Amino acid sequence: MIVCFLLVFFAAYTCSHGGLVERPFYLAEDLQLNIHNGKIHFTLPNKENDDVLMGEFGTMLPSHLKSPQVCDNDQDNCLQFSSNIRLNAVKVGQCYKIEWFTSGNLTLSDCFDYGNDSWYGGPENSKQYWPFNNMTFNMFSYITKQDQNQAVAEPYWLTSSGGYIYVNKTVPLFIDSNNLYPNGLCLISQQTPPYLPRNGSYLGYKICMYNNAKQAHMNAVKNDLGKPTGVPDERMVQHPIWSTWVRFKYDVNATAVKAFAQDIVDYGFNNSQIEIDDNWESCYGSAQFNKSRFPNMAKLATELNEMGFRITLWNHPFINTNCNLFTTLKNKGYLVKDQSGNVVSSWWDGIGGVIDFTNPDAANWYLNRRRTLMKNNKIDSLKMDAGESSWLPQIPALNSSIYDQPNAFTSAYVRTVSKFNSMIEIRAGHLSQDLPTFVRMLDKDSKWTFENGLPTLLTTLFQLNLNGYTLVLPDMVGGNAYGKDVVTKELFIRWLQANTFMPSIQFSAAPWDFDNETVEISKKFTALHYSYSNKIITQMEKCVNTGVPVNTPIWWIAPEDKVAHSVWSEYMLGNNLLVAPVVEEGAVSRDIYLPKGKWRDEVYQQKIYHGPKWLKDYPAPLDTLPYFTRVGKRTEEDEDM
Repeated sequence: MIVCFLLVFFAAYTCSHGGLVERPFYLAEDLQLNIHNGKIHFTLPNKENDDVLMGEFGTMLPSHLKSPQVCDNDQDNCLQFSSNIRLNAVKVGQCYKIEWFTSGNLTLSDCFDYGNDSWYGGPENSKQYWPFNNMTFNMFSYITKQDQNQAVAEPYWLTSSGGYIYVNKTVPLFIDSNNLYPNGLCLISQQTPPYLPRNGSYLGYKICMYNNAKQAHMNAVKNDLGKPTGVPDERMVQHPIWSTWVRFKYDVNATAVKAFAQDIVDYGFNNSQIEIDDNWESCYGSAQFNKSRFPNMAKLATELNEMGFRITLWNHPFINTNCNLFTTLKNKGYLVKDQSGNVVSSWWDGIGGVIDFTNPDAANWYLNRRRTLMKNNKIDSLKMDAGESSWLPQIPALNSSIYDQPNAFTSAYVRTVSKFNSMIEIRAGHLSQDLPTFVRMLDKDSKWTFENGLPTLLTTLFQLNLNGYTLVLPDMVGGNAYGKDVVTKELFIRWLQANTFMPSIQFSAAPWDFDNETVEISKKFTALHYSYSNKIITQMEKCVNTGVPVNTPIWWIAPEDKVAHSVWSEYMLGNNLLVAPVVEEGAVSRDIYLPKGKWRDEVYQQKIYHGPKWLKDYPAPLDTLPYFTRVGKRTEEDEDM
């Protein structure tokens, strides 16, 4: 079954060769167009002809341009809308390549109807509703940016009935959802900031139609998204990362770090590493320790090593104007410039420049400076922050084709820093799914809501995995406690439970900040995570080989199950472990949906359930995480996946 897409291209006319469209007309074999009341509608059936992708082409074209002619000598693949506006459609296998061309500066837009499908993919977002149909955007630039936490914005959308759309990377893309086109998504090509002007307007993408969403996504991985070439450091999977950020914010120093490490040991917790976060530098970008806060980092590192810790260090691509290095780097041409030559912009820790990672000399300088820092101070690795193009002086002038800007900065940045080692973590990504590097969810808030709170821990996990970023590092347990937000005991425990079967656990607020019960519950679930760490690592290795996501929505094992298509509060680890955390404040039970199969309840192990089945009011007191193992006969596909 393939979902309903509604692309902006209907008409009550059709074509005869070289003339106006006068009746329903087929383009690229199966793409049916109808023009009616100044709108160009299209339908695209799947191979069984039972479901269609539907929509409207050229939604923003002036009405007088919506009377196309068949292009000379190209009746099946091309329509001419004026002397300089052309639509090409070519079928290649199960995909259709759609391209608009015009020599002028014209806004081009095609829209798709969500129909009765669930849609997936789209950008990382602070309000990460799931499925994508539930999200609203208004002419939203599709670049990596801080706005709404859009650190990952791959131009990919997948439908529950087996279609996917992938937009060419050269398109100056904006999106509009549930706004310009009710119950639909519009892809808009517009030559306005943050993009540079191009020579003519262009909108190009492909639509691919398969039997179900799983089949469609695996073809997208193979042909468009790619897969990682390796896995991160295994200890980061096995044991928690401990960050100083939430506990100390900017008041971090050697004494605080040492005391934090001692608490971790004294309370009996294991560790992957301890992470020294913001405000360790003499000035931001110097890559030198503030001696009043860290008088002898190498000595501290030795002491931490003896306690069983590795040390990682928060880092970023900025150099503030109060650093002596700023002028030197500016004069060398190592800082990103805007179109007028200015190199100064603002970020959350001040005013300064941004290292231009699209300049190979600047990138090498950055690598060498940090490698020296790490060697001299016994630092094991780095936590790389930022990377979104919105932090650059606007509009940036990068050392790359204008057709790749501004996202070329993000790609160059993450590819540069991934060279350090396998413990690196990044938070932004663009066309970089191949990197063997943890991608951290952007900072979560300490809330119970879809306002960047606990529910979005799950939905962002789906968003990243289904965009090809399968090596996901969830943000800190309990969120970041910004502003008036407070990490409560209940939020902390439920967050940790939800995180248990994800690739890695990251603490900053600590269990002993609450009470002994929280300590014991936290030990229970960090031990449970460790006991499944080999399975997590195995799934990561399978992802390297096949591109199958490490954590998927539950429809992955039942792609025809329409109920499963919209379930967002449960997730899978591999094909046979289903996790159903409690993510509602005050709840001590929840409804759980089990897809087809025979399921063993791992909390109450004497119970076996046969799906598909709803478990209503499943008991889940504060110390309980519901999870289930699929047992019985496996299919060959199950074993492979």
